[in-house]
Amino acid sequence: MSDNNQTEKLETDDTIVRRVLSSSFLGNFAEWMDYGSYSYLATVIAVVFFPDGDASVKLLATYAVFALSFLARPIGAFFWGYMGDKKGRKWSLTASILVMTGSTSLIGLIPSYATIGIAAPLLLLLLRLTQGFSASGEYAGAAIFIAEYAPVNRRGFYCSMVPASTAVGLMCGSFLATILTLTMSDSMMQSIGWRIPFLLAFPLGVVVLTLRLRLEDSEVYLRMLDNLKESGKQMSSPLRLLFTKHLKETLICFGVSSLNAIGFYMVFTYLPVYIETEVKLGTVESNIITNITLIAYVLMIFSSGKLSDQFGRKKLMIAASVSFILLTVPAFHILNTGQAVVILIIELILAYCLTLNDGTLSSFLSETLPTEVRYSGFAISFNLANTIFGGTVGFISTLLIKTTGNSISPAYYMCVIAIFALICMIFAKEYKDKELK
Repeated sequence: MSDNNQTEKLETDDTIVRRVLSSSFLGNFAEWMDYGSYSYLATVIAVVFFPDGDASVKLLATYAVFALSFLARPIGAFFWGYMGDKKGRKWSLTASILVMTGSTSLIGLIPSYATIGIAAPLLLLLLRLTQGFSASGEYAGAAIFIAEYAPVNRRGFYCSMVPASTAVGLMCGSFLATILTLTMSDSMMQSIGWRIPFLLAFPLGVVVLTLRLRLEDSEVYLRMLDNLKESGKQMSSPLRLLFTKHLKETLICFGVSSLNAIGFYMVFTYLPVYIETEVKLGTVESNIITNITLIAYVLMIFSSGKLSDQFGRKKLMIAASVSFILLTVPAFHILNTGQAVVILIIELILAYCLTLNDGTLSSFLSETLPTEVRYSGFAISFNLANTIFGGTVGFISTLLIKTTGNSISPAYYMCVIAIFALICMIFAKEYKDKELK
């Protein structure tokens, strides 16, 4: 190939990669802005849908709905993963954004408990389950789409766009919650204010759908289909292949994802509420701290992705596990001093520890699993970890404090999961300089 042809190909590839990055970023952003809004507005939602009982019981009920919605994630992971490997990445990503947009928008239209009684929390649960089902294919699909298009030497950096979009989505959810809290009365927040973030999902979803309809599946995926066609073979069931030939890799991916799940939800969805309920810092101050941490987190995410291209995924993810094991308990003790500046510093430290895992995870999972089972393996391992360890963080942490009377107990829970992730990571292989298999 001549130098001119190579230059033209690189320019074309760069254009396609930019489109893939935009589509993946916005889709994941839309999902996580709505997830973040639910968490940051938990105390308001608790009053709207669970009016009876003391404050801690209502908060537990709200977190229970949040946690139960994650039960749909493994089901969705099997479905979207299978379809993503069988029918293509584009098909799964396009269909999942349709379901997610519809379910999220409808949450903003549910009448309160005072209006329709028990039907209100039941509708909330049903739509959260639908949202969880659709979301289970979004993160994995976005990461795989980027990984299959990205150049080998920048795969870690490009894939860090996915967790960065998650952080930006949560930041916007937190920012919007803060603005609504500052500008609306309690009664207005309970009637109208909490609905706004969910209703915004509709226009965002339309934009993302338009972008995705203009994309095509990656050369890596299409080449796999061509190889099967040339050999005269039929594509095997991705799920059967995953659990017969790639079980070890799947278990490693699950273990490594567990730290990501508990770490992310602990730092960015549970700690803001913990700081309000246990440390007794104001809602506005708590949201401001979260926003500052999220801004720093986005920058640190890209740094970790770039470092993983240089030093490898394994070293950074082992460092993440060790950091959480050593620092989480002391961090919770210091949080309870109640000083806003100190709390901000602690959250920034924990956020950086998390970026060592989060900024590396998408590329690691994509590289560990071969093309024919990549979507299934990524979606199933990642979403199972999020169901078991992520979606339950708020509920389990609140329950641990309530039953033990020890406000530090969530930190010990997190340390146990970090040890589990470290053991799994020790058995993992390094693929940073290799083409996707």
